[in-house]
Amino acid sequence: MQDPRVRKFAQLLAHYSIYAKKGETIGVEGPDTTAPLIQDLYEELLRAGAFPIIRMTPVGTTEAFFKHGHPMHFDSLPRFEMAYARTVDGTIRIMGSSNTRALSATDPSRMARFAKARRPVRRILLAKKWALTLFPTEAYAMDAEMSLADFSDFVFRANLLHLDDPVAAWREEERKQKRLIARLKSADEIRIVGPDTDIRMSVKGRTFIPSVATHNVPSGEIFTGPVEDSVEGHIRYDFPVCEGGREIDGIRLVFREGRVVEASATKNEGFLLQMLDMDPGARRLGELGIGTNYDIQRFIKNILFDEKIGGSIHLALGESYPETGGKNKSGLHWDMIKDLRKGGAIYVDGKLFQKDGKFV
Repeated sequence: MQDPRVRKFAQLLAHYSIYAKKGETIGVEGPDTTAPLIQDLYEELLRAGAFPIIRMTPVGTTEAFFKHGHPMHFDSLPRFEMAYARTVDGTIRIMGSSNTRALSATDPSRMARFAKARRPVRRILLAKKWALTLFPTEAYAMDAEMSLADFSDFVFRANLLHLDDPVAAWREEERKQKRLIARLKSADEIRIVGPDTDIRMSVKGRTFIPSVATHNVPSGEIFTGPVEDSVEGHIRYDFPVCEGGREIDGIRLVFREGRVVEASATKNEGFLLQMLDMDPGARRLGELGIGTNYDIQRFIKNILFDEKIGGSIHLALGESYPETGGKNKSGLHWDMIKDLRKGGAIYVDGKLFQKDGKFV
C-alpha cells in the first residue's frame, strides 16, 4: 500500500505550493523514481481544473545526454523548450535520483555550457509559478546515512506533512518569517562572523522574501540579493557543495568589491574554479539566505534541505532572484552553507541579530 503521506504531499503541492487554478497548464517534471508522487499529483491537478503536462524521464537519461550529446546539445536548446516555458502557467519539478554520483565523470565544461544555454528558459520559468521538491529514494537515503524509512520520515516531517493541517502550519511559519523580515526593513549592512569567516555586504534597497513552501518544498528561509559590488571579506563553508555528481568540500572564498578574488577547496577544487569561470556573474553573490527550519537539523548532502537548516546561512554564487532586487546574471546558482550554531553570529547594522544559530 502507498504511504498516505504521498497523497498529502501531492495535495500540498497542487493546492498550496503551485495553487493551481482552473484552466491553467501546469508542467510536472521528474524521473520515473518519482512515479508515486506524480500519479497522485496528476490527479490533484485535475481536481483543481488544471491541465497537467507530465514530463517523466527514465533514470539515466541525463547521464546519457552529457555522455553522447553533440556540441549543439550543450550550446543551444530545441525550440520546444522555449515554447514550453512560454506556454505553461507554472511548473513543479520533483527530484528523485537513483544515483547521486551518476554525473561524477561528466566533463564539467559541458555542464557549464548547458547551464549557460538554458539561462533564457530558466528566467522565463522563474518569473512564473514554480515549485521544486524531492521524493525519497534509496540514493538520497544513503547520502544522508539513513534507512529509506527514516529518510522518508525526515522528508515528510521537513515538509510539515506529519501535522494534521500542513497548510495552516506553513501559514504560521510565514507569519514568523515576516516578523524577522520586519526587523531587517531599511537595513544596510549584514555582517557574518564565525570560524575563519568575517564577511559583510550591503542589502540596502533590497527585499527579503519569505520561503514558505510556495517555491522550494520544503521551505524555511528568508532570502535576498546582496548589492553586487558590496561584498567584502572571507568565508569558509562548513558543508560540501554537492553538484553534478561531485562533492566540492572545504570551500574558502575571498571577496573584494563584490567579486571572488581567491577560491580554494580541499576536494574537487578544479571543478569549483571551472564553475567560477562560467561567466562574469559566477564570481558574484546572487543570494543571501538565512535558514529558519528548525525541523531540519542535520546535513544530508542535498541543498534543498541543507540550506534551510535552522541556525545556518547560505550564500549563493551566480544568478539573483529578481524579486529581491538582485541584478546579478549568470548561468550558475550555487548555494554554499555556513553553520552558525557553534560560534557564529549575524550582525545587522552593527546590532546582534543571531547568535549561535538562535535569533536574539
